[in-house]
Amino acid sequence: MPMIEFSRLDGGTTKGYQSLAGEGRPGVIVIQEWWGLNDQICGIADRFARAGYNALAPDLYEGRVTQEPDEANHMMEGLDFPGATNEDIRGAVQHMQGSSSAVAVMGFCMGGALTLAAAVHVPEVAAAVCYYGIPPAEFAAPGDVKVPLQCHFAKVDDWCTPALVDELEAGLAGAGAPFEIHRYEAKHAFFNEQNIDAYDPASANLSWRRMMDFLETQL
Repeated sequence: MPMIEFSRLDGGTTKGYQSLAGEGRPGVIVIQEWWGLNDQICGIADRFARAGYNALAPDLYEGRVTQEPDEANHMMEGLDFPGATNEDIRGAVQHMQGSSSAVAVMGFCMGGALTLAAAVHVPEVAAAVCYYGIPPAEFAAPGDVKVPLQCHFAKVDDWCTPALVDELEAGLAGAGAPFEIHRYEAKHAFFNEQNIDAYDPASANLSWRRMMDFLETQL
């Protein structure tokens, strides 16, 4: 695995999985689900590289990976969300700026929530793509989003419920930054091909095409 180390703003370092398309190509930071930096997320980074983007997936759990929901929930609840946003993710964006023309952030579930947080708190971000994740408003209010944003949500989701997505949309309308929200006849985690219960190929492929069009326009 092409793991690298990059600098955090506090002087420390974070590891991450890097997959490159070439010098000067636009960059994408890929933020993990609550399972950790697993093969599925690394595969997304590789897919971005094949599509022409330099990709970096920071290891927010410092090597810990699980397939058990209870353990994943425990690790997510133990994550320092402000630190992950302002140190790890911002450090990853700054690292990618060294080889990329512009850098977007995207993520799934927990990573989707952190994507929205980065769209508020990380000034170097050029655009953001959120999959089925919403952070607490007291940490990252939708009205404070500063960059073009694309969101993908499932209509069958007991975490990012349709009502919460409606609230997010109303908040984003006051932000002033361009945004689009896409809703799918699918379950939470519909993009994850390793999630047998939720994976929906039609929704996943449609959302990928929409994301590619969005990133091409913004980056």
